Amino acid sequence: MSDFKRGFNSLFFPRNCSGCGQTLLKKETYICISCIGSLPLTNSHLERDNLTERVFWGKISVERACSYVYFKQGSTVQSMMHHFKYKGKKEIGNVLGVLYANDLVDSQFISNIDLIIPVPIHPKKKELRGYNQSDFIAEGMASRLMIPWESNYLKKVVETESQTRKLRYDRWKNVENVFEVIQSDKIKNKHILLIDDVLTTGSTLEACASAILKVPGTKVSIATIAVAL
Repeated sequence: MSDFKRGFNSLFFPRNCSGCGQTLLKKETYICISCIGSLPLTNSHLERDNLTERVFWGKISVERACSYVYFKQGSTVQSMMHHFKYKGKKEIGNVLGVLYANDLVDSQFISNIDLIIPVPIHPKKKELRGYNQSDFIAEGMASRLMIPWESNYLKKVVETESQTRKLRYDRWKNVENVFEVIQSDKIKNKHILLIDDVLTTGSTLEACASAILKVPGTKVSIATIAVAL
C-alpha cells in the first residue's frame, strides 16, 4: 500500500491503539509502543510457585504455568483483551503471542515443550465470533518459539454457558468433561503447552489439562497472556 493511500485510509478509518485509543503511528500495529512499554509484566516464567501456578495447586498436575501480564478492571490490558476477544481484532493475539514468546524464547520454561495447543471453543461459538482467540495467540507464540502448534487435537464437544459471571465452583461444573482429545496418538508422550487468553479461576484450563493427561505419557504446562488479580 502506498503512503498516499495509507494516509487517505487513515484519514477516514483511523488506526487506534487497542490499549489507550490513541492514533497509531505508521509502523505501529494494533498496540502502540507506549502501551507495550508500560505493560504490567508478571515475569512469572522466571520463578516457580508464581501466581499462575498457585491457581492449579491441588487441582491438576502441571509442570509449569505462567502469564505474561496482570489483568485489572479498567486497565489498558482489559481494553486490549476486549478488542481482541469481542471486537474482531484477532490479530492482537498474534502481536501479544509474539511479545510473550520474546520473553520465553531463551528461558527454561519452554526448553522441553513439544507442541502448543490453544484452548478450544465450541464450534457454534467459533462460528458466531468468527474465530477462536487462543488460536491467534498460539500462532504468534509458535512463530517465534519455532515450536509446532495444533488446534485440531483438543475439542470442546459440549456447548456451555458463558463463564464470565460464574463463581469458581460453578465455572468448574460448567466445563467438567466437555473437552476431548482427538487423535490421541498425536500427543502421546509429548509435553503440551496449553495456551489461553485470560486466567481467572483456571477451571477451563484445568478441564483441558485433565483431558490431555488421560493420554499416556503426556505432560502439560500452561501459558496465558493475562492473569486476573
